[in-house]
Amino acid sequence: MTDTTRRAVIFSAGGAGLAAALSACGASGGDDTTASADQGGQSQGAQGEGELAKTSDIPEGGGKVFKDQDVVVTQPAAGEFKAFSATCTHQGCPVGSVSNNEIVCPCHGSRFSAKDGSVVNGPAARPLAEKKITVSGESITLA
Repeated sequence: MTDTTRRAVIFSAGGAGLAAALSACGASGGDDTTASADQGGQSQGAQGEGELAKTSDIPEGGGKVFKDQDVVVTQPAAGEFKAFSATCTHQGCPVGSVSNNEIVCPCHGSRFSAKDGSVVNGPAARPLAEKKITVSGESITLA
């Protein structure tokens, strides 16, 4: 096989692999997930409007991803609620779940701290951006 033919085969296979990887990054990875058995629907409100969730919807040590609002809400400790961008900083995939105080991106395995959004395991090198939320009684809203 000549160098030109070898390059064409490698390029062709690489292009197919790239297309598969990019389509995986765009894949939804499933519905909103939590660390509990609750697989409930998404928030009715838009960013900055209406209730995002009830505090009881967010399990301690876990969280819930709200894809439509691009936010993941976590409860790293009892009564402590945090929110971060739901877009992985590695290649822009939506994060998929929260368990054991880690936010997990299903595309390439990056894991982020549910406490502060910092990278726990790469390939992501940057933390998730924090988002502002308001907790009032049992209601969690985007600020």
